[in-house]
Amino acid sequence: MPGLSIAVVTVSDTRTPDTDTSGRLVAQLLGDAGHTITGPEIVRDDVELIRRAIAASCELVDVVVLTGGTGLTARDVTPEALAPLVTKSIPGFGELFRFLSYAEIGTSTIQSRAEAALCGHALVFALPGSTAAVRLAVEKILVPQLDERTKPCNFAELLPRIRGVGAAKA
Repeated sequence: MPGLSIAVVTVSDTRTPDTDTSGRLVAQLLGDAGHTITGPEIVRDDVELIRRAIAASCELVDVVVLTGGTGLTARDVTPEALAPLVTKSIPGFGELFRFLSYAEIGTSTIQSRAEAALCGHALVFALPGSTAAVRLAVEKILVPQLDERTKPCNFAELLPRIRGVGAAKA
């Protein structure tokens, strides 16, 4: 079973390659799960820069995982950058993430705007920047959903159908 190609993008004005623990954690966990990882790339908290990074990554990979910029401050603009690129939203991701996160941080989970979407033919997941939130999302949601063996269904087996490859003929 070949893994998926995944780009990791950290959205931050303050993180550097040395301090980007969340981006490195995404890359490590998904790499350990058998996927091919590019990044992490670090992009400033700027709507246009983030949007360009997402769009460019979507042209090259199956999945884009963003960390950071999903909070409520003025600099948290990842959802706004993602919005015009969305082909189909995946609201269940954010709902499930906040449900799982509630067990760890209680009602503070309501402050997260974590989300997922299909952008063209690529899946995009916008995660909070905290390492604990990244670990939760990747281990509990992304690793299983990006694995074709997860039943009854998973994102990995949907990608070829999204692209029209191997789709059932009428």
